Amino acid sequence: MQFAQGAPRRAAVLIVWFVGALWVLEIADAVLPMRFDEYGIRPRETDALEGIVLAPLLHAGFGHLVSNTVPLLVMGFFLALSGVRTFVAVTAVVWLVSGIGTWFVGQDGSIHVGASGIVFGWLVHLAVRGLVNRDGGQIVLGGIMIIAYGSILWGVLPGTPGVSWEAHLFGALGGLLAAFVVGERKPPRQDPPWA
Repeated sequence: MQFAQGAPRRAAVLIVWFVGALWVLEIADAVLPMRFDEYGIRPRETDALEGIVLAPLLHAGFGHLVSNTVPLLVMGFFLALSGVRTFVAVTAVVWLVSGIGTWFVGQDGSIHVGASGIVFGWLVHLAVRGLVNRDGGQIVLGGIMIIAYGSILWGVLPGTPGVSWEAHLFGALGGLLAAFVVGERKPPRQDPPWA
């Protein structure tokens, strides 16, 4: 796992801007009379498809955003170390798979908001990309991420009222998909013919 010169600084700036934007939106949601949360994912409502794009930017209060902030900063930083293009591509895959999946299977009449689908997608992506890419450094990082955050993966199962297990599940599936479609895979090691 090699990084370009200045990659840690660029990664830190990128993820701080991303998470900072979430905080600005939540502050605006708290002080302005309109409720941004209404623009979340509304399952199977075709007149509310913008929720697929907007939902990860919106949170159901500061407590919800606080619970996502540290995982977003940590996982986003390690993902962004691979470069802006990889960060954007992985995030786009996770964002869309999480949103579209939630739109299809979410409970009627519910509204889904929050960046936790992104958190789950980034976690699964970081956990498996080293195996897909055959990269020892990424495998070690994936193991560290699983040790630190693996227990959240129980959140892909239904059971906690008010928690979007659908966004978690499809975010995780998006991270898995991104591990296969984004990034560079090293060719399998070939032994010389005389070995």
